[in-house]
Amino acid sequence: MRMMNRRQFLKSAGAGLLAAGSLDRLARLASAQQETIPIGVVYPLTGSLARIGASIKNAIELATDIVNTPSDLDLPLARDAGLPRLRGARLRLVWADSKGDPATGRAEAERLIEGERVAAVIGSYQSAVTATASLAAEAKGIPFLNPESSSPRLTDRNFAWFFRTGPHDITFTKLFYDMMDDLKQRGRAISRVAILSEDTEFGATATGVEEGFAQRYGYNVVARELYTSPPASLDAELLRIRRVNPDVVFGQNYLVDAVLIIRSLKEMRWFPPAFVVHDAGWVVPDYLQTVGNDGNYIITRVSWALGMSGRKPLVARVNSLYRQRYGTDMDETNARSFTGLLALATAINQAGSTRAEAIRGALHDLRIPGRQLIMPWAGIEFDAHGQNKHAAGLMAQILNKEYKVVWPFDLAETDLVWPAPAWERR
Repeated sequence: MRMMNRRQFLKSAGAGLLAAGSLDRLARLASAQQETIPIGVVYPLTGSLARIGASIKNAIELATDIVNTPSDLDLPLARDAGLPRLRGARLRLVWADSKGDPATGRAEAERLIEGERVAAVIGSYQSAVTATASLAAEAKGIPFLNPESSSPRLTDRNFAWFFRTGPHDITFTKLFYDMMDDLKQRGRAISRVAILSEDTEFGATATGVEEGFAQRYGYNVVARELYTSPPASLDAELLRIRRVNPDVVFGQNYLVDAVLIIRSLKEMRWFPPAFVVHDAGWVVPDYLQTVGNDGNYIITRVSWALGMSGRKPLVARVNSLYRQRYGTDMDETNARSFTGLLALATAINQAGSTRAEAIRGALHDLRIPGRQLIMPWAGIEFDAHGQNKHAAGLMAQILNKEYKVVWPFDLAETDLVWPAPAWERR
């Protein structure tokens, strides 16, 4: 498929981004000198997470173009060119590379705030990097919006300037156990849980949440294996897990880890009855592109799935724009990034100002209805801790190299496969 560059994309009225007859208007707008509002964007653009950072960058740039360019999409700010309450001012993204490192992420956030004078910061995918980058914003009194990081600790710090649009691991992990309880009611024997996780803020916190829910729901954690990502090998950890014969393995793993896990399991000729994961590397397109059909049967929590388009046509329209521009579908992670940028832009518009205090107040008062989102949420509205009260999730399974919603059962696109078939039966 031939991918479109930015200029071709913006001129493509047939793609639906531009309203009919708006090409001349767009040309006039593009030639005019307009005020721009700088937004700092901190993500891993190099290093082991560079491919994920590139995918997020694509989604955030698409959301920005939708804000800056009039269209007929039923998304926040899509109907106007720029921010109407700021006389049509356009968003201007100022990118910074965290390199996947917390110290670098904080330093880059400080540079954006002090040197680039950004109005707000968005980022930063990894919970560990988000923790440090948002600390810089907190110290400087600048709004920081996080779309993707899931550590519950991020909204337990009593920060005044931090806001998260997506769900956290308490919400997501409860999905795991509610799904397993539903399966037990349908006759599945599930009691023994093993955990395989990377050991940063993301993985260590999620592991603690999983252990807490296991005790609450009456499950037995029979193995707990934490490692440093990227690992040279996970053979020893997987062998120890296999020996205890779990009914389900929970995973918090980045892309390189996920690929290594699948390859190691195949070499061992073993696969647990279920492998349930906190998205991360398991939902990045490179995962299936690398492991192919061997990557099937993983069950992952998601905030977004393309299969939602049957109930929500807006999902298909936005994904079509993304595919036309980048040659691939959106994924669960960058759909959250896309939504986060739109939420931040809406707050800046409602503030009618680029003053930090005004933007923070608008974020506190923000109300975006679910019908204007590509997510399966009732909307966006922040609680006193900066957490979106309506953030929720679904469970999807990779079947025939596609992510299919399988739980809750009343929203499922197809049947959940549990237990997963052995390698020789695939």
